[in-house]
Amino acid sequence: MGKEVAVVKQTTSEEDEYTIKPQATTPSLDTSEWPLLLKNYEKLLVRTGHFTPITSGCSPLKRDLKQYISSGVINLDKPSNPSSHEVVAWVKRILRCEKTGHSGTLDPKVTGCLIVCIDRATRLVKSQQGAGKEYVAVIRLHDKLPGGQAQFARALETLTGALFQRPPLISAVKRQLRIRTIHESKLIEFDNDRHLGVFWVSCEAGTYIRTLCVHLGLLLGVGGHMQELRRVRSGAMDESKGLVTLHDVLDAQWQMDNTRDESYLRKVISPLETLLTSYKRLVVKDSAVNAVCYGAKLMLPGLLRYESAIEHHEEVVLMTTKGEAIALGIAQMSTVEMSTCDHGVVAKVKRCIMERDLYPRRWGLGPVALEKKKLKADGKLDKFGRPNDATPAKWNSEYKDFGAPAPDASAAAAAAAPATPAKSSAEDTPMEEASASSPAAADDSKDKKRKKHDGETAEEKAERKRRKAEKKAAKAAKKASKGEAMDSDSD
Repeated sequence: MGKEVAVVKQTTSEEDEYTIKPQATTPSLDTSEWPLLLKNYEKLLVRTGHFTPITSGCSPLKRDLKQYISSGVINLDKPSNPSSHEVVAWVKRILRCEKTGHSGTLDPKVTGCLIVCIDRATRLVKSQQGAGKEYVAVIRLHDKLPGGQAQFARALETLTGALFQRPPLISAVKRQLRIRTIHESKLIEFDNDRHLGVFWVSCEAGTYIRTLCVHLGLLLGVGGHMQELRRVRSGAMDESKGLVTLHDVLDAQWQMDNTRDESYLRKVISPLETLLTSYKRLVVKDSAVNAVCYGAKLMLPGLLRYESAIEHHEEVVLMTTKGEAIALGIAQMSTVEMSTCDHGVVAKVKRCIMERDLYPRRWGLGPVALEKKKLKADGKLDKFGRPNDATPAKWNSEYKDFGAPAPDASAAAAAAAPATPAKSSAEDTPMEEASASSPAAADDSKDKKRKKHDGETAEEKAERKRRKAEKKAAKAAKKASKGEAMDSDSD
């Protein structure tokens, strides 16, 4: 008897080992090491956890090589002397891709971060051009400073905030006065005997550091100019985030062509999602992805997770559950509204990034849409889905076509439209009105012409008049030849 009890106890203890016991605490998932847009995924607020996963798409790092390159960006260390456009053209030729773009021009002598976007990623060029920049500059002063390093540091601190700037003489843009913001600046090194200073500056896009150095020299009372410049950060990319040289790109492509080793290319090129890690995120259901790619607004039923502290009209990134960027959007709801509302527009698309039909179409599968398809197949609706003689009365009474124009509006438009005037009324129209309107129109056209040719040189004016005379002569000759041909036909 005692032996049986011992056996029962042993079996129950073994069963307990394999039993999941209820716990009060929820185990947390560590997503701090997840890549790109999926980083800290568990910290996003959850709207719903229910959705049907679709096998389409994949993680940005697992794309096949052709797709990986065409949706990639390069954090390039621009060499001194070639222009930014030349460097970008070389990258295009090395990688044999369709198009490339860059995130803000660097002068030929300037080195440092130049973000080169390839094919699909060129859609993000505008968003990166407007992002903040950081530089390290070497300034040469024209004389010794009586106050030394302390005087230089004070002057540098003075030139922060909103500043007036006019582009330098050598710049390729129109030299208009503009306001640019210097967020922060730090003195790195100063040598009063050699009249050299090295400083770091964080500024708004479009700031001219060359102009800043000239202003610094004026403020110190000794004059100065920029000796050397390097960009250490451009938008989301900086020197520490996989900076590569043109030789690295060339070698990586050579490795791929000769040894079929794509690991070097994958190291040199980063997925476009790298540029979007600073944006607030909205996670979209797989079934809603393709609709967004076709330009649909993101509605609340299609939202899975969202970032905290999203404000109205803030720029956000729409992403899939696999971490792919779908589009850049403008938030139409704040975080509070997303958590409390049941329906409505969450965000509208500003710039679509993902290819269409990468995910399957999932619209038109609701009960009403399926009923409409069935009626069209049976001939009870015409091919455009409009009612005809065979349409059931129930459909006419219950279905509302939101795409059709409102009947009241069309009737109102018809009523507002003036009746076609008769011939006699046209003859009765006083000539004074026509003559009054024609001088005004003539004056407008003269003003437009004046504005168009404003600021042209004497040579340009002469060239324009010569071309006009040639055009007139050609027209007259054509008319004359046409007249002769008609005369010969009549003979």
